[in-house]
Amino acid sequence: MSAPHRRDPSPARPPRAGDLLISSVAVDEGTFVGTVILIIDHDESGTLGVILNRYAEPRLESVLPAWASLVSSPRVLFNGGPVSANGAICLAALVDQEEDPPGFRRVFDGVGLLHLDTPTEIVGGAYADLRIFAGYSGWDSGQLASEMSLGWWWVADTRYDDVFGDQPEDLWRRVLRRQPSELAYFSTWVDDPELN
Repeated sequence: MSAPHRRDPSPARPPRAGDLLISSVAVDEGTFVGTVILIIDHDESGTLGVILNRYAEPRLESVLPAWASLVSSPRVLFNGGPVSANGAICLAALVDQEEDPPGFRRVFDGVGLLHLDTPTEIVGGAYADLRIFAGYSGWDSGQLASEMSLGWWWVADTRYDDVFGDQPEDLWRRVLRRQPSELAYFSTWVDDPELN
């Protein structure tokens, strides 16, 4: 990854579970180019999250047929990241935010992880939205902080539509556009540095 052409003018705040991790323009090759990641866990042992704006190759119907009709639009399998690509993580949004049903672990507000061993018969009606990810993104202790110090990541607050919106393809630009100060300028970034 090369040095950034421009830097975020304000220091990045430390991430926490429920935040978005936005790849900066310094990430110009590899898996994380143009990605937006929802942080699911962040503590002294490391960080875990899922990429919100990448589709996975297999069709959801072929790997988890019982769940295919339950997920939100677009009804596809998402690529959560390069770690444990054969595993799956389900994000779910509660209908009743006062109660955590069996198999559900809250991450922020009414959004959390739903165990895929949960019987699908009890899922309908309990959740407003579901999204399933193949694999996840992970950093060992101190690794993400090191990458952030190099200017590879920006941290932002999460909106519900960032997680469950039906147009994830343009999520990177949309999230940047709403950021304060000069960070919003990166929403129009193009690969040719002469045009930026």
